[in-house]
Amino acid sequence: MLKKRKGAAKKWGIQKIALLLTLGLLTILTVGFPNTVKATTSVYTMTAFTNTSESNMYIYESYNAKHYGLLKGPAYTPPASDLIRDPSIMKHTDGLYYVVYTTNWSGNTIGIASSTDKMNWTFVRNITLTTTAPIAHTWAPEWFKDTNGSVNIIVSLSPGNYENFKPHVITASGSNLASTSWSAPAVLTGLAPNYIDTFVVKTGSTYHAFTKNETTKYIEYATSNSLKGPYTFKGTGNWAGWGSWVEGPALIQLDNGSWRIYFDGYADHKYYYSDSADSFQSWSAKQEITGLSGMVRHMTVLKESGQPGDIRKLESFNVPGSFIRHYNYQARIDSSVSPAEDAQFRIIPGLANTMGISFEAMNYPGYFLRNNNGNIMLVKNDGSAAFRNDATFKRVNGLANASWNSYSLFNNPSLYLRHYDQVLRLAPVVTALDKSDATFREVTQ
Repeated sequence: MLKKRKGAAKKWGIQKIALLLTLGLLTILTVGFPNTVKATTSVYTMTAFTNTSESNMYIYESYNAKHYGLLKGPAYTPPASDLIRDPSIMKHTDGLYYVVYTTNWSGNTIGIASSTDKMNWTFVRNITLTTTAPIAHTWAPEWFKDTNGSVNIIVSLSPGNYENFKPHVITASGSNLASTSWSAPAVLTGLAPNYIDTFVVKTGSTYHAFTKNETTKYIEYATSNSLKGPYTFKGTGNWAGWGSWVEGPALIQLDNGSWRIYFDGYADHKYYYSDSADSFQSWSAKQEITGLSGMVRHMTVLKESGQPGDIRKLESFNVPGSFIRHYNYQARIDSSVSPAEDAQFRIIPGLANTMGISFEAMNYPGYFLRNNNGNIMLVKNDGSAAFRNDATFKRVNGLANASWNSYSLFNNPSLYLRHYDQVLRLAPVVTALDKSDATFREVTQ
C-alpha cells in the first residue's frame, strides 16, 4: 500500500510540474502579447459566375455579408466544353469544400468540383440524371444538407424548349461524393410546373422553399414539413416587394439570427440582398451588393462561424471620437466616417508571425494596413514575404495609457503606428506627444 501511495505522489508531482510549466508559458504569452486574437468572426464565401464568363468560377469573401472582396478569380474552369453556371458551395464532413453547378444550357448532367482551401479547385465528377420523362435542361443545382445528415441536391429539370421546369431532389447514398450513387430525381410536390432556381432552408421541422416563378418572373415562397413536399405557398407575386424579373435566390442566416436573401436582378443587371428578422414574414427594401452588382450572376454563399479575427474600431487616445479609417487607400484618423465600414478592421493573427496581428479592412476583404516607407496604406495582400512583414504588428500596452493599446512593427519594434496631422504613419516614439499619438483603444462593434 505504501508503494502505491509513493507512486501516486510521484505521478502527481510530475503532473504539477507540467501544469506549472503550462501556466507559466501562458502567462508569458499573455504578458508579452496582450489581448490575443479571438475566434469571433463569421466568414461568408461567395461562389459565382460573371457577366463576362459562364465558363469560369469566381470566389469572393466577406465578414459582414454585404461587402465582398475577390478571393480568387478565375478560381475554377471545368473540363471539356462544360460551363459553370449557378455554382452552389458547401463544406462537407470530409473537411473539403464542394461546388455543384450547371454544366450546360441543355443536357442532363450537373458537375461537382472540390477544394481544400476555397482557392484551388479540382474537378470531381459529372452526375447524369435520368427520369421516366426525357430531360432536356438541367439547371441551378443547390446543395441542401438536412438535419438528419443527408446530403441532397435540389435541381430544376425541363422536358424541353426551356419550359415547364420542375424542382427535383436527389440524395447521396454515401458520404464519399467522388464515388457515391444518387437517388433518382424526385419532384418537390406542391411546387407547380415552371418553377426554377429553388433554394431550401430548414428551421425546426419546417422546410422553406424560395423559388422563381418562371411564368411571372417573381421569387415566391412556400413551406412544407417534408423536403419532398407537399409545399404550400405562403407568398406569391410581389409578396416581398422585390419586384419581378429576379432569379437565383440564395439565403444565409446572419449572426443576429435574421435571414439574408440574395438574388439576381438580371433584367436591370444588378445583384440585390434583402433581410428578414421575423421568420420570412416581412423583408427590408432590396439593396445592391456593393462592388459586385452588375458583375456576378447566380451565386450562393457559405457561412463559416468562429473564424480567427476580431472586428474592431480603433479610437485615438488624444483625439477622442476620431478613429483610424482608410480613405483613398491611405490610413488616417477622422471623427466623421462615411461609410462607417471604412473605420472597421478585422484584427487577425499576424500574416508574418501569428504572435503578432494584422489589420484587414472590413469592407475590402483581402486588403490590409501596410507600411510603405513610413506611410500606412491599405493594400491588397499579394502573398509575398515582404507584404506579410510590412503588414504584421505587435500589440502592446498603450504607451500613453496602459489600459489602451499601441502597435509596433513586428520586425522592427522601435517603430509605432501613430497619427500626425491626421495621417497614420510608422515612426519612432520619443516625446509624450508621440506616445499619445501612438495610443489607441479597440472598440467592439
